[in-house]
Amino acid sequence: MIYIAVLIASFIVDIIPFIGPPAWIVMVFFQVKYHLNIWIVLTAGVIGSTLGRYVLTLYIPYLSAKILSKEKDEDLTLLGKKLSGKKWKVLLFVFIYTLIPIPTTPLFTAMGMAKIKPIYIMPVFLVGKFLSDMYMVFAGMFATDNIKQILKGLISWQTITGSILGLIFLALMLFTNWKTLLLKRKLVFNFHVWK
Repeated sequence: MIYIAVLIASFIVDIIPFIGPPAWIVMVFFQVKYHLNIWIVLTAGVIGSTLGRYVLTLYIPYLSAKILSKEKDEDLTLLGKKLSGKKWKVLLFVFIYTLIPIPTTPLFTAMGMAKIKPIYIMPVFLVGKFLSDMYMVFAGMFATDNIKQILKGLISWQTITGSILGLIFLALMLFTNWKTLLLKRKLVFNFHVWK
């Protein structure tokens, strides 16, 4: 029953469209609190996380259509169509991005806004997520021996840098005029994207 709680908690933190706690922290919490089988925790957590990201990419286009201007929504849709034609590049990018210890929320929010079909991305995300979360969960387990190190690790330069880079990535997705860039090969920013 606890393993189902790991799956559900990982799902919940990964459907949040803004930067929230990473799923690996949920996994470490359950592992430390209940002394569970680490491989089952990883499997349940990564499945929950993948399902959460899938749902995020499904509902975010509707949310963005309500808060973004029609022009920006069309711009992001064009970006999604262009990227969908180069599936192997998108898959490689998602896999590498997933392996880097930075939040994937901005990536999936941007992909959802661009209306990229998530179904073909999820297997690559699942593999990359399992590998990166495996490292993070084992590192988290090791770190639980010293509570001061945990607190220091949660507010490290890596987590701050990762969050900043994630926000920059999301800002570039939102404020770049993709129509002009893709059709005219000219980089233009548009900051009037809200309704």
